[in-house]
Amino acid sequence: MKIGLISDTHGLLRPQALEALRGCARLIHAGDIGKPQILDALRAIAPLTVVRGNNDLDDAWAGDVPHSAMLRVGDVGIYVTHIPADVPQTLPANIDVVVTGHTHKPLIEQRDGVLFINPGSAGPRRFKLPIAVGLLHIDEQGVRGELIELTL
Repeated sequence: MKIGLISDTHGLLRPQALEALRGCARLIHAGDIGKPQILDALRAIAPLTVVRGNNDLDDAWAGDVPHSAMLRVGDVGIYVTHIPADVPQTLPANIDVVVTGHTHKPLIEQRDGVLFINPGSAGPRRFKLPIAVGLLHIDEQGVRGELIELTL
């Protein structure tokens, strides 16, 4: 199963990001959405889990968007929050993957047996960081992350 990861769109949903996420069984947006229409476009591709980012705080439409979310995909537990510093020091025992955003810097790393992945920013470019999305691949061998730099 393939899960698409996107974050920090800041109101800009690029066609290249949509194309990279097509075919995913599920999508996760890790915050700083910018416009509710972005969520509608993502929901047209696959079921969507979304969390609120620090730039979504004053947006009335984002009032029902949670600050964090936990979901299970098969046997894989996933925790999602926007700001990496908001990840609890002690995660629930059933969490295998943590998805964050905020930094705009794509990242995949293992910490104490947990896969941490930040897909980077799919929205406006910040500094010289790449425009990117991510994927989680879940199969009988476990879960692995992939970062995809978008060609603009």
